[in-house]
Amino acid sequence: MDQSNRPHRAAKEKKKHSAAAGQNPKAFSFANPGKLQKQASRSHDVKEKRLHVPIVDRLPEEAPPVIVSVVGPPGVGKTTLIKSLVKRYSKHTLTTIQGPITVVSGKRRRLTFLECDNSLASMIDVAKIADYVLLLIDGNYGFEMETMEFLNILAPHGMPSNVFGILTHLDLFKSQSMLRAQKKRLKNRFWSELYNGAKLFYLSGVINGRYPDREIHNLSRFVSVMKNPRPIIWRNSHFYMLADRMVDLTDPVKIEDDDKCDRTVALYGYVRGLNFPAEGARVHIPGVGDLNVASVEALPDPCPTPYRTQAEGKGRKRLGEKQKLLYAPMSDVGGVLVDKDAVYINVPSQNFKEGEELGEGERLVVSLQKGKKDEFGQKGVQLFAGGDVLHKVTEEGEEPELGNTGRAYKRTVRMPDSKAADEDEEMLDDEEDENDDYDSAEEEEDDEATVRRKTGRAFRNDDEVTGKEELQFADSDSDLGSVSDRSDVELDDRDIEDDSDDDEEPRWKENMAENAREQWLQSRTGSGRIQDLTRYLYDDSISPAEAISKWKGNTVTKDEEDEEDEDDDDFFKKADNQDEEDNIFIADRTLPRYDLEKLEQKWSEDDALEALRRKFITANLLDEKEEGEEDEDAEFGGFDDDDDEGNGVFEDLETGEVHGGAGGDGDERSSGEDEEQDKKETEEDSLEAERARNARKKEELRLRFEEEDREGLNNDKAGMRDDNDQEFGEDDWYDAQKAKIAKQLAVNQAEFGEMDESMRLKVEGYRAGTYARVVLANMPCEFVTHFDPKYPIIAGGLTPTEDRFGFLQVRIKRHRWHKKILKTNDPLIFSLGWRRFQSIPIYSTSDSRTRNRMLKYTPEHMHCFGTFYGPLIAPNTGFCAVQSLHNKTPGFRVAATGVVLNVDQSTDIVKKLKLTGVPYKIFKNTAFIKDMFTSSLEIAKFEGAAIRTVSGVRGQIKRALSDKEGHYRATFEDKILMSDIVFLRAWYPVKPRTYYNPVTNLLESSEGKEWRGMRITGEVRAEHGLSAPNVANSTYRPIERQTRRFNPLRVPKAVQKELPFKSQIMAMKPQKKKGYLATRAVMLTKEESRARDLLQKVLTLDKEKVAKRKAKKEEAKKKHIKKVEESLEKKQAREKRERDEYWAREGRKRKSDGQGGRGKRSKAE
Repeated sequence: MDQSNRPHRAAKEKKKHSAAAGQNPKAFSFANPGKLQKQASRSHDVKEKRLHVPIVDRLPEEAPPVIVSVVGPPGVGKTTLIKSLVKRYSKHTLTTIQGPITVVSGKRRRLTFLECDNSLASMIDVAKIADYVLLLIDGNYGFEMETMEFLNILAPHGMPSNVFGILTHLDLFKSQSMLRAQKKRLKNRFWSELYNGAKLFYLSGVINGRYPDREIHNLSRFVSVMKNPRPIIWRNSHFYMLADRMVDLTDPVKIEDDDKCDRTVALYGYVRGLNFPAEGARVHIPGVGDLNVASVEALPDPCPTPYRTQAEGKGRKRLGEKQKLLYAPMSDVGGVLVDKDAVYINVPSQNFKEGEELGEGERLVVSLQKGKKDEFGQKGVQLFAGGDVLHKVTEEGEEPELGNTGRAYKRTVRMPDSKAADEDEEMLDDEEDENDDYDSAEEEEDDEATVRRKTGRAFRNDDEVTGKEELQFADSDSDLGSVSDRSDVELDDRDIEDDSDDDEEPRWKENMAENAREQWLQSRTGSGRIQDLTRYLYDDSISPAEAISKWKGNTVTKDEEDEEDEDDDDFFKKADNQDEEDNIFIADRTLPRYDLEKLEQKWSEDDALEALRRKFITANLLDEKEEGEEDEDAEFGGFDDDDDEGNGVFEDLETGEVHGGAGGDGDERSSGEDEEQDKKETEEDSLEAERARNARKKEELRLRFEEEDREGLNNDKAGMRDDNDQEFGEDDWYDAQKAKIAKQLAVNQAEFGEMDESMRLKVEGYRAGTYARVVLANMPCEFVTHFDPKYPIIAGGLTPTEDRFGFLQVRIKRHRWHKKILKTNDPLIFSLGWRRFQSIPIYSTSDSRTRNRMLKYTPEHMHCFGTFYGPLIAPNTGFCAVQSLHNKTPGFRVAATGVVLNVDQSTDIVKKLKLTGVPYKIFKNTAFIKDMFTSSLEIAKFEGAAIRTVSGVRGQIKRALSDKEGHYRATFEDKILMSDIVFLRAWYPVKPRTYYNPVTNLLESSEGKEWRGMRITGEVRAEHGLSAPNVANSTYRPIERQTRRFNPLRVPKAVQKELPFKSQIMAMKPQKKKGYLATRAVMLTKEESRARDLLQKVLTLDKEKVAKRKAKKEEAKKKHIKKVEESLEKKQAREKRERDEYWAREGRKRKSDGQGGRGKRSKAE
């Protein structure tokens, strides 16, 4: 049947939100305020994490290769990893790894792999330059001491942001569960040392001498796409270079004469950090010392990126197989080394077979030995691909044009007719007295022709000179005004007198405007003197003959050029150097083109000259400012000079007398009063004038500073800021600072871009990323003789401050893993800046910020101050310290870490000094003290010093006694006892030793490279088998203290009466008679005696029962222990029997089933 359901309730009508009422408040509210707070705080934390102190990013467009350091203990697989990565990037297989290896990893990215040796010195050097660190860890063994040492060395020198852990030897794990547990354990330990989330890679095993391709591909891909690391402050403020090659440039003759002489060495590498100065640079090579740079030269990049190759028009931009370059000069890849002036080919053997060459060098040697036949069948040598085959080498002396066979006859002196001969006069004078035996006329003729050909237009005849006379130049008024330099000009006395007249201008100053015009035209048309000869020598648009012609000064007419162009049948034609408007031949189009008439009209105006004069230091800005103020006030008109109202002068209209002012005609003062008044006014005027002059100088200096800083970014008075500039908020300040740094970099780049390349190198230096050749003179010979490529060679730049030495105050802390505490005056090896040196520190602490008190030992688990002698390094520079560089040193080798606080030439460290004495005569508050000083002179230095006794009574030293030497009189605040000890607390200044010994481990033999410096006293005693001396005063003795008896306190009755009730002495008088209890004897009754006897017997019986019960329990306990031991022995024997039966049964089953797998159970079982 039909069922009627209950009708539903009608839905409520929702109120429609009108747009006029605004936004719906419920739609934009938060349901959970707590969640809102967490979200807001998290977003703020994320924003703050990305904020760092803005640092100038000095990486150029073509950045130097990123240094990837491979670090780990011995036997962990460093060499195998580098071979695998090099094979992945460059398709080359390396047999030996020596020195840095540079590969191209991307379009604009290169990597330099550097294997770090296990020595402590190599770890310190690599930590200073590493951009990426691949930290290899033996997964089967765990973290080793070398890994922890390198991490703690890396931290104070600027921890790079990219430190990757790589676990190796994971194929030794048989169980996957154990492998997972070990990975998790090592990952947590690695994160605790670095930071949570540090990247950790896993390399399972070795296949064919390399790690698996897939794992290496993942690692290489991760390294290639990493961002450039944040620049470390020390590297960002110094220039440095990792040398990938070293060449000895010393003269072999000098080495034969003295094999221990200093060498001249060339280091090759990429410039990093700041720009490398072109001249006068000083570098420090860790392990060698400070050296002066003799010369720096930029070389072609041996490993360019595809982006740079494509920019130069030599290849494509993508990284193809041919662009996967490898540069490892110390590993000798390919066998060819290209130097500035030579090509070195490594030939391992003397016999070759065609087609079996191992490298590029051997192929070059074979091709040269084999030769090549031309089309006529003649055999020759082809030096370049596509070039001609050479059959005969023409000597330079056979070419008649060159004339380089040497001069075999006397040179004849020939005076130049033109004015350019002054430049070559010194060169000719130096060779006048050579070869006096040859004087034939024919040779003289030849000599004349040769000289004429070589010296250019300086020795041409007068009829050959075309055009106007050459301009004269001079550095001073007397350069061209002297007649002694012109022997060809005959002057009479009148000419000499006129020439020496002071009123007449020198010749070189006459017609300066016309001379400048002619000089500019000559430089533009190429007819004048050549300012930059190299521009013509290396100009590909002109032939060598045209360059020689221009150097000689010959002008090429337009008709001659047209005739030469008509003879050429080439399709392409060179652009014409003819100016269409002025019909002037233009030799150099790099010079700007000006309208000389407009320039002359512009600079003839006074306003333009005044504006130009303001740019020079001779301009008087203060006068101009005052003139400007006068011009502004000119509209007012001011007062006339004849109007005396402004000077306090007034005229009495009745009498006609004039009063006040500077003394006019109506002044009738007496002469004496006039002299006194004039004298006073003169003194006042002189003071006022001097003050006015000083104020004027200050005002002019201020205006000069504002004028020079008119274009400064922070100069509000310059008016250079935009009106749109406003104060940045809290969130925008960081972006504003970064924008300001970027703007300054752009301005610098624009300014340097307008300079010539040679001038830019002198001013700016060699930019980072340049492959440079640095020549170092006075290098110790041991560096070359003991050179080992596995140790890194770093040339770190030194600032002028770092060449100075003084005392450094540092904050230092002993490392928590170092076994021994550090002692004052024990030598330590510091790694500070680029240097590694040994010094003697003194540890101290601050006493309430009033003095630095010396500490004998470093405190436990806290910092202290350290002061030592060394190079002055900027504050906030981190350092680490070790006690020894030996590899055999047991335990953790990093002794301490810290940071530089300040540098100073002086130190203020004091040591506590206690002087003790005893009184030998005591008065009321005065006492005579002895055994503290030895002479009255010492007492005189300490007069007025505060002293105190052991009991706390304070006193003061007064005077020395005249009758006994070393005794003095002292006063105290209370009477002291004869048994008191008086002591004086003084502070004795301590001076650190000026000891600086650089670590020169690269000068040691290649066997150990272990440098031994100053040893601590304990090492010396241990080596010689000596024991520590036993000082009698330093030994501990048992302290015997005698009991002292003090007299009771006696207060006079008169004083007791005056004391208040609370302070009165409550002392009972002793009894003269004995009391009742003392005289009476207690007698027990019969009942009390029986009760006491019974109680004693009961207690005795109970005590005996307790003893028997305890002995019985001990026996039962021994039996139980023996029973338990027997049951345990039976249980162990049963378990052993069952285990043996089980394994015997399982062994039979596995033998019957064969290798691996579980077999089915037989029915017999």
